[in-house]
Amino acid sequence: MAGKTTNISIRMDSELKAKADALFSDLGMNLTTAFNIFVRQSLREGRIPFEISLNQPNNETIAAMREAEMIAKNPSVKGYDDLDELFADLKK
Repeated sequence: MAGKTTNISIRMDSELKAKADALFSDLGMNLTTAFNIFVRQSLREGRIPFEISLNQPNNETIAAMREAEMIAKNPSVKGYDDLDELFADLKK
């Protein structure tokens, strides 16, 4: 598939790009090579080569999150700034 090449321009958060550059450098490639690998794999599989999901929490997790919010807002619940104090109370 070697032949003519073309330039593309992608907008990306600068911190995200720096992290990607570091990762791909550790893997022995640059961002261009990594992007080409992604595109080639997508074409091979006829899809994006990894799962994309909303990672929505299930009902049990949502209920636990709501309970945690209620506990955090309850003034009668003791809070801790010191781990030693927390662990001492847990041992009681």
